[in-house]
Amino acid sequence: MLQAVMGLIIHSGNTKSECMEALQLAKAGNLSEAKEKIALANEALIEAHHSQTGLLTIEANGEKVELTMLLIHAQDHLMNAITFRDLAIEMIELYERFEGNTI
Repeated sequence: MLQAVMGLIIHSGNTKSECMEALQLAKAGNLSEAKEKIALANEALIEAHHSQTGLLTIEANGEKVELTMLLIHAQDHLMNAITFRDLAIEMIELYERFEGNTI
């Protein structure tokens, strides 16, 4: 179970990091590279979901999943990563819209 929890934290953190890099690239006008970073963020998010699914499968099989602060922390990371990714996508779309225009 600890491996799944740590996977959730690591992959969620990677998702957020890739999104932050994507935003910095978009801000600098490198929109195609920003989209590549979002694609990497999506891959990391899939891995985070796999970790979460592992935990859900353990519980679905009748094993008790102990609710610990570490598990709560991991779930918090996942929710923040999803939100951050969604907002990064929206912001990159705004950068695309205003590319070449003075704001």
